[in-house]
Amino acid sequence: MKVPAVHLMRNLGLEPDPWQVEVLDSTQPRLLLNCCRQAGKSTVVALLALAEAIWQRGTKVIIVSRSLRQSTELFRIITDFYTRLEEPIRKRLTKGELLLNNTSRIVCLPCKEETIRGFSSISLLILDEAARVPDDLYRAVRPMLAVSNGRLICLSTPQGKRGFFYESWVKGGDDWQRIEVPAAMIPRIKPALLEQERRALGDSYFRQEYCCSFESLEGLVYPELPGCVVTGPAPALKDRVGGMDFGYRNPFAALWGGLDRDGILWLTHEHYHRQQPLSYHAANLPREVRWFLDPHGAAERAELRVAGFNARPANASIRPGIAAVQGRIRAGTLRIVKNACPNLLAEAGLYRYGEAQDEKSGENPIGEYDHALDALRYLIVSLDRRRLALPTAADSPLFHGPPPPARPRKRWLRFDNEKLWQRLQ
Repeated sequence: MKVPAVHLMRNLGLEPDPWQVEVLDSTQPRLLLNCCRQAGKSTVVALLALAEAIWQRGTKVIIVSRSLRQSTELFRIITDFYTRLEEPIRKRLTKGELLLNNTSRIVCLPCKEETIRGFSSISLLILDEAARVPDDLYRAVRPMLAVSNGRLICLSTPQGKRGFFYESWVKGGDDWQRIEVPAAMIPRIKPALLEQERRALGDSYFRQEYCCSFESLEGLVYPELPGCVVTGPAPALKDRVGGMDFGYRNPFAALWGGLDRDGILWLTHEHYHRQQPLSYHAANLPREVRWFLDPHGAAERAELRVAGFNARPANASIRPGIAAVQGRIRAGTLRIVKNACPNLLAEAGLYRYGEAQDEKSGENPIGEYDHALDALRYLIVSLDRRRLALPTAADSPLFHGPPPPARPRKRWLRFDNEKLWQRLQ
């Protein structure tokens, strides 16, 4: 039975654009909507989901986005249309679920793997703002459609050359139907406004937000990091070292490798997971590594030490850490084995400075997409402490040699330490 979604949209007083008609009439099991801002992608997908639920008995629609607020916003559009239709065959309507008398359901969920795994027989899975949905969540939901032969619709504006949305668009082959909707196709967006937005956002952001272009964003902190990738394999490493950044809802990120005899740091492995306990990470990380950790995770560091890890707190200062990483990148003393650290390189394509010019906001990058990069920063700033002001040329013996000796400290328990003595009055 063909669902009359186009007819429904017109009955609600909305004349669909040609690309929206294509979406509503499509029967492809995998659909990518690469749309500019304000194109009407949420409207058309909301109408499609509602039409499926009303006209197809037993339809189960799941809406997932980066946050519960975002998925709830798409659900609100659906319920607004449903109210305008005078709520046919309604059984129950809550803030996050619409249940109809024909056993169809529409449910919105936060971006959590465990909340989605509880659902089965999904007819239509919608990933809203898909370019911002984590890859591990995408990998978790794909198999849920295998038995039901349900449809998957991913809609988004691009966000850099990373993630499953970009990979599916560029390399997904015939598995996907792709629909691209730049602002030039939207008659509601006037050319004068587009020119104003170009001046305000700059060319790169304008192309991303309005031209459906997957851009390498301006203001990247480590634009040269991809140049550190080598085909490998790594040489014999004399000292195994690693960096670790703690997270639960944010990713737990660990990178490790070692130093060769020339002082070059090789990264050979990566561990990058969300919503897993510390025991899971400990079981999947090597113990014969000197680990430099997020200094704010004192409890996690203590637990890892009990589990037999050589765990040391790193310097958390952002600017010296970034300078240390950039020093190794530019000196050629950082090597990343190809395919060893995909999430590190993906973050490097997004981690950027903000637009603010004040010292606090302008000097430090935006605190997002930086978890593997933080692990790298903890590792390098710890390895290169007391060397940050030395020459960083690849052939400099000062850079590769031992650090300068620390100033000798007087022992606190000594007879001439006046703080040990109490004067008699």
